[in-house]
Amino acid sequence: MANENIKKVKRPSNSGGKILFKNKFLERLTRTHISVPITILCIFATGMVAWAVYYNLLSSPTIISMFFAGMLTFSLVEYLVHRYLFHITPNSKAKEKLQYTIHGVHHEFPKDVERLAMPPVLSAIISVVLLFLFVWAMGDYALAFLPGFLVGYCAYLGVHFIVHAWSPPNNFFKKLWINHSIHHYKDNQIAFGVSSPLWDYVFGTIRRKK
Repeated sequence: MANENIKKVKRPSNSGGKILFKNKFLERLTRTHISVPITILCIFATGMVAWAVYYNLLSSPTIISMFFAGMLTFSLVEYLVHRYLFHITPNSKAKEKLQYTIHGVHHEFPKDVERLAMPPVLSAIISVVLLFLFVWAMGDYALAFLPGFLVGYCAYLGVHFIVHAWSPPNNFFKKLWINHSIHHYKDNQIAFGVSSPLWDYVFGTIRRKK
């Protein structure tokens, strides 16, 4: 079923933004330059891999395989979160406000580049929480898996930023611009993958050519 909350949002604006909180401090926390969370998360990821290598906790093949497994896992999480959380159909005023705050505002103002990533504080907190969870579940393997997961998130942030801020290139990467434009301007119930269309193909939400 179509997400009525996003469907009824005003026609997407190619300029400006929207104030979500009257409190200036809270409003500031909803905005960040894309380079800030990417830098923080890449440093965090590098530190974990360096720790695993320095203390010889994992072999090189294990680090490489777990790193790419983490990246692949994030791409699936990206798809599922975008499809089932960001585009949840609200059935109450509270859910409608939550959905609009976390994603609907982005559909209304897709060119507001300061709202294309989670705030740095929230990103750091979630990364630490994931570290404890993955270490609990995977042991030392988390020191390679989580960096891949975080780098996958950074790749998502980078792609999401450039497809909104830059003109599409004349090469095979142009498909990323096309997919995301379809999602924003044609049908927000398809093309959920941002960094990759892989899971759209797997789950049948890729745009079908007529």
